[in-house]
Amino acid sequence: MGSYSTILVGTDGSSSSFRAVDKAARLAADTGATLILVSAYHPMRDKDRLSAADRLGDLAYKVEGSTPAEDALRAARERAIAAGARDIEEIAREGDAVDVLARIAEQHSVELVVVGNRGLNSLAGRLLGSVPANLSHRSPCDVLIVRTTEGGK
Repeated sequence: MGSYSTILVGTDGSSSSFRAVDKAARLAADTGATLILVSAYHPMRDKDRLSAADRLGDLAYKVEGSTPAEDALRAARERAIAAGARDIEEIAREGDAVDVLARIAEQHSVELVVVGNRGLNSLAGRLLGSVPANLSHRSPCDVLIVRTTEGGK
């Protein structure tokens, strides 16, 4: 088995997900692989947007026209570059994280999907299933679950 040529990593902009980005970027740098950064999102309803704007003094987003998913991808790209990745793609896609990651992995012939372990040991994760656990069953390729939380929680 050769090295991976296309690696996908999911990020939601959390510090936990950025640890998975760091690991995936180092792997991509070491193997010369293309790194695909993916952020799944659900659009804000108008009611939610107004509430957010009220709370933030009419500044719902930091940059006009950007979304939280795009902000997460921009930050992930900076981290990936710092970790040595060179060939980087970014994809923001509406939908459930597991569905989006599995679909993009298949569409782009990805060989490795990298996600953090957050949610594996939580009550909600045990009852509803977590992104890493569900993705490990649905991914069309290898899945690397990176320990991104303290104490494995």
